[in-house]
Amino acid sequence: MDKQQLSKDILKLVGGEENIDQVTHCMTRLRFNLNDNKKADKATLKNTPGVMGVMENGGQFQVIIGNDVPIVYNALVGNMSKSPTADNASSGASTGEKKKRNPISALFDFISGMFTPILPAITGAGMIKGIVAILVAVGWLSDTSSTYIILSAIGDGAFYFLPIILAISAARKLGSNMYIAAALAAGIMHPTITALLADGHNSSFMGITVIAATYSSTVIPIVLAVWIASYVEKAVDRVIHASLKLLIVPTVTLLIMVPLTLMTVGPLGTVLGNGLSGGISWLFDNMSIFASILIGGTMSLLIITGMHYALLPIVVGSMTTLGYDFIIPLMFAANLAQGGAAFGVGLRSKNAKTKSLAYSTGLTAIMGITEPAMYGINMKFKKPFIAALSGGAIAGAFMGIFNVKSYVITGLAGLPSIAAFVSPAISTLIYALVGGLIAIVAAAIITYILGFQEENASEPVAEPATPAATTSATAVEETKALDQDVFSPITGEVKPLSEVPDPAFSEEIMGKGFAIQPSEGRVVSPINGTVFSLSKSGHAIGLVSDNGAEMLIHIGIDTVKLKGQFFSPKVQAGAKVAVGDVLMEFDREEIEKAGYTTITPVIITNMHQYHSIESAGRTTIKEKELLFTAKA
Repeated sequence: MDKQQLSKDILKLVGGEENIDQVTHCMTRLRFNLNDNKKADKATLKNTPGVMGVMENGGQFQVIIGNDVPIVYNALVGNMSKSPTADNASSGASTGEKKKRNPISALFDFISGMFTPILPAITGAGMIKGIVAILVAVGWLSDTSSTYIILSAIGDGAFYFLPIILAISAARKLGSNMYIAAALAAGIMHPTITALLADGHNSSFMGITVIAATYSSTVIPIVLAVWIASYVEKAVDRVIHASLKLLIVPTVTLLIMVPLTLMTVGPLGTVLGNGLSGGISWLFDNMSIFASILIGGTMSLLIITGMHYALLPIVVGSMTTLGYDFIIPLMFAANLAQGGAAFGVGLRSKNAKTKSLAYSTGLTAIMGITEPAMYGINMKFKKPFIAALSGGAIAGAFMGIFNVKSYVITGLAGLPSIAAFVSPAISTLIYALVGGLIAIVAAAIITYILGFQEENASEPVAEPATPAATTSATAVEETKALDQDVFSPITGEVKPLSEVPDPAFSEEIMGKGFAIQPSEGRVVSPINGTVFSLSKSGHAIGLVSDNGAEMLIHIGIDTVKLKGQFFSPKVQAGAKVAVGDVLMEFDREEIEKAGYTTITPVIITNMHQYHSIESAGRTTIKEKELLFTAKA
């Protein structure tokens, strides 16, 4: 691929040189601060050969290129009359990013960053609740037995103490102390406070009324409280001498925030939360079919734009206050419709590669992982995506007519989450399954009828959600790949990529692998091979193994903005390394204090040469322990 021509295309499609305020790059993407994001032609950019995806995040316009991004960046800057990079931009420009940041996108980013890390906890608890419901429904478990009580407590625990879990996650996202936030949540949920406010009568604190409210299983009160507490904590921290910070900052923050939450913030948040849940309930009670068609038909669009994160507080609030939710069934329908549309492509296509890819990605979509089908097949051919939206709307209408509800929160809205629809009325489960079947069949039929234009039937369709192979001079020339053992480069907790708060990783656009939440600030080589790239800011390392596996280790998310601060590289590009050789040291605590997560994706970027990733099954890991194997 001609990188010079690609750079010219990108320059034109982002609105031309006059629309660029700043541009820099990390290991995988070009990062633009544009004067007007609306002048960029996102649709054409996404379909430009060599561009893997386009994202807007925090006011920044990002074009995902993959391993070739340094080549494209240099060509791009070479085609410009000036070099508007972050390094030489004026101070006015550097402060402009915050000024121009879209408040709506900032809100979605906050909600996403807060809820994504806690989804495993509430998903696991929700699935246990679903399993218990199944066991009771089939008569294998008595709802009066001690086993039932214990299992119910396991399932209910994460929801009952949701404010504490949310407080930790929100504080982490806001850059405040997570444990002060947890103490704040624990204070308003203390059994004594709960008993004091449980009878519905108002109490008082120093003569000021404390309004009766229940905070267990709530969302909005604690989020508002932690948000305000972050400002209180930072304000106190600024005026207190370093020798007294440990004693004074948490004391003052808690003394201010716990009473303030009980008197004002908490009741206000409770009213807002109940209003949202009640509003959604009213909408589905009175305009069920309209609401279901609208949400079922647009859910995939919401996912693409990231706006679906705004639904998470509503889903959690409905589940905890009403005991059920109407939105998850519509997510279920939309996801299965994406799979159905991909199946329709497989049925209609005359290209063997397209058929194989459509069927395989369609199957993963109905299992709840829609990105390969959505980005790699349906959006690529356009009309199948319209068919998927139509299938979601048709199935949504069916769900609305029969009042289908979800009774637990599941991680992936696909066939594995069917336990979410189990209730004493078995008809709910049956209607959910029928609705899912309607979504698949309708989307497949509409795709087949509409047809689509295969851009070049003689060329195979590109694998979805994987980057192009690097053209770096140090990269190993592509031959038949061998199985590759990847050892852990970092000590910490192993996380699925879905928990990484960046779609380029969580949706596996860049490649497949796992993420690690570091407990130490050191990176070692996970393979025997060569360092083929090292970002200027030090936050990302590209490697190619002796077996030909191309890898990326990306320390933290958006840490490119630190411009190398807190990173200390120990190797240079071109260095030969063995498993365990030190590549990088970084100050984990300072990076997190600066407001950045240090979760580190470790991925294979040339996944087109491998058919699967097999986990070593560890939840915690040490350096040089086996993390996963890429199977050729």
